[in-house]
Amino acid sequence: MKPLRVALVGDFNRRMHSHWATEASLFHAAAPLGLAVQPHWIATPRVEQSGAAGVLDGFDAIWGAPGSPYASMDGMLEAIRYARTRNVPYLGTCGGCQYALIEFTRNALGVADADSAENDSGSSNIVITPVYCSTDTAPSALPRLAGPGVAKPQRGTLLERWCGSDDLAEEYFCSFELNSEFVTRWQEAGLVVSARGEDGEVRAVELPDRRFYLAALFQPQLSSSFGSPHPIIQAFLRESANAE
Repeated sequence: MKPLRVALVGDFNRRMHSHWATEASLFHAAAPLGLAVQPHWIATPRVEQSGAAGVLDGFDAIWGAPGSPYASMDGMLEAIRYARTRNVPYLGTCGGCQYALIEFTRNALGVADADSAENDSGSSNIVITPVYCSTDTAPSALPRLAGPGVAKPQRGTLLERWCGSDDLAEEYFCSFELNSEFVTRWQEAGLVVSARGEDGEVRAVELPDRRFYLAALFQPQLSSSFGSPHPIIQAFLRESANAE
């Protein structure tokens, strides 16, 4: 079988454990599925300079990797839009989730200045806001939402189908989350909230009419292992291997 080519869109940093974990988790998930996988890091400035089609054509799937703020915000948003509009399987985790919501708000809702508070742009449409409540285990030197946390799959979602209905014990590593004031507008445009936190905060969203489109604030790659590959990443590869 031809190997699955997965574009890891983000600015690879060898000092970031999550970047190494992203690659490793793909191999964890592929082995029991009998799939071969080839991850390729794609820097965000390259997407901006060459265009998403020129860089991403030929890839079977796209993973929006952690690591915001990105070297090129436009490059990251263009890659996500390419995946969403061309129905290429997309998984966004942490920053890749946050920027998926910025992209969706700009291009599906028509809010041109949608942005993250992290970018300090002065926009009046901040869809990614500072974390309101930090995890109990987060040391002061780490992001406010760092360490173990709960993600509750919502009934009837694809996430529930992939992972079951029990609470998911996930790993977080971020200081920003999704602005609840935009949730109704996102839902009216087709996004589905697929996981919530302990207090009902949105922790993941999906587009059920796509082959695979999931944006999760948590990082499933951090809790994946060869002995226990993460079901989200397995679903990502399984759907990527299925022809349209």
